Order: sequence, then structure tokens, then C-alpha cells
Amino acid sequence: PCTCRSSTWHRSSKRLTEKVFIEQLSHFPVLWGPSLFILGLLVGSFLNVVILRLPRALEHEWKTQCEDLLSGDSGETESEDGHEEQSRPPGLVFPASHCPKCKAELRWWQNIPVLSYLLLRGKCHACEQPISLRYPAIELLTATLTLLAGFIFPDLYTLPWILLAVWLLIAMSVIDFDTQLLPDNLTLPLMWLGLIYSTLPASPVSPVDAILGAAAGYMVLWSIFHVHHFITKRQGMGYGDFKLLAAAGAWLGWQKLPFVLLIAAATGLVITLAMILFRDHDKRQAVPFGPYLAIAFIIALFWGDRLLQVYLS
Repeated sequence: PCTCRSSTWHRSSKRLTEKVFIEQLSHFPVLWGPSLFILGLLVGSFLNVVILRLPRALEHEWKTQCEDLLSGDSGETESEDGHEEQSRPPGLVFPASHCPKCKAELRWWQNIPVLSYLLLRGKCHACEQPISLRYPAIELLTATLTLLAGFIFPDLYTLPWILLAVWLLIAMSVIDFDTQLLPDNLTLPLMWLGLIYSTLPASPVSPVDAILGAAAGYMVLWSIFHVHHFITKRQGMGYGDFKLLAAAGAWLGWQKLPFVLLIAAATGLVITLAMILFRDHDKRQAVPFGPYLAIAFIIALFWGDRLLQVYLS
């Protein structure tokens, strides 16, 4: 019994020490802010890799599965000349980052978020191929949202969950913008994270509201999709949007879903009109809805309660 009490006391003492450390650190913006910002830059650099490589890996997997089905092959054998291995896209971790044109591998000092872009003047060190400005932009966006999350949710038991949600939303938003694809590899983990988070004492959403929110989020867009398809014989959105709104319902509860849809629709309308007016965007071209849902998701996650109070007052 003494040993059990001692072990329990040590665990409680460790948790208390961690909580006090984080709370004290959050009271010193000089330390808390830069730490979060640097963390966001590092994660943003990895998200750039995910955004670039995950769609290619999924397309390769789907193509391989289709070829196996059409050929009646079990998929256990490979071509004699090894073309499958050569055409396999890079993974999320290996190989190391390299220039897409000359294939020169980047050195460590060329992989520093934002700073390397400035040092290289936006060009590859080997072939001087221009580097897209989007890479440092995503790193700065991730760092900014990480910093905001750290000051809005300074609790040790809340912040990691919020950061995971925000990082997943950034990755899937850019992927959807590029490919009009919301991968299940991102949307479903986000939904399950929200459901698990609702069971913790730190969550403002009860498990019942989270489950109802996930179900309602999926069914709302599913219903709109089928009504639109019945009337126009065209698909208005993809199933990934259903899963993303289901994830929003799991994190925010069913009560905030109308708020999320309103912000997403308004944001999408404003940006689409701006693209039509200033960038000659084709009205018939499909516009991904995922990024606007993600923007509304983050706004509701950070400031949903305050905005609702202002609106109701």
C-alpha cells in the first residue's frame, strides 16, 4: 500500500509540475510566443511535404489497386523490370527533400523554414529554379495559427489537441485547393480526435453533443448533395466535405454547425466573386469547398463562443 501511494503521489506531482511549468511559461510572452512560433514553423515545413507528397502517394495506391483489379492480379508480384518500384512516389519522411527539377538534395541549412528561402533568394542552390512562395507562406500561416492557439488555449491538456486539429486543417485545405481532394487519411483522424477529445474534462463539448454533431455534420451536406444532384443532375460537392463537416461537429458540437456553414458559405462567396472579378475565374469551374469549411472551423474553434455572444446580444 505504501508503494502504491508513493507511485500515485509521484505521478500527481509530475502532472502538477508540468501544468505549473506551462502555466508559468504562458505568462511570459517573451518565452511562450517565440517557442510556439518556432514550433509552428517546423510543423509548417513538414506540412509542405505532406501537401506535396500525400496526394501523389494516394494516386499511386489507387492506380495500383485498379490495375490489380483489371488484370486479376493479387498484387503480390511486381513487374520484371521493376518499373513499379521506380514509379513509386516518395514517402512523407524519406527520401530527403530535393529540388523537383535537378533532384539535388537539400542540405540542412537549406531546410530552415522561411530563413532558407530568404538566404537562397527564392531559388534552388544548384539549378536556380525558382522556389514557390507558397512554401514559406504555409510555414508562416502555420506558425501564426500555432501562436494564436497557444494564447487562446494555454492549458497543457487542451493545447496539443487544438494544435493537431489546426495542423490537419491546414494540410487538407491546401490539398483540396490543389486537387479538389479531401483525403480520408486526414478527415477521419480529425473526426476521431474530436470524439476522443470530447470525453476529456478539458473539452467544452460533451460526448453526446460531439456524436450528434458528427452525425448531423455529415447528414446535412449529404442531404444537400443528393437534393442538388436530383435537381441539376450534377455533383455539387464531394464526400470529403461531408466528413470534414462531421469532424467540425465532433469538435464543436451540433449547436455550432449552422455558424460554421454560414461562415464557410460567406467566405466562399466573397473569395469566389473576387476571383471572378479580378482573376477571370471561369464560373463553370468547380471551386473546392473544403478550404472555406476549414476557415470556418478554425474561427469557430478559436472564437465561436465570443462571436455567438456578440451576435445574440
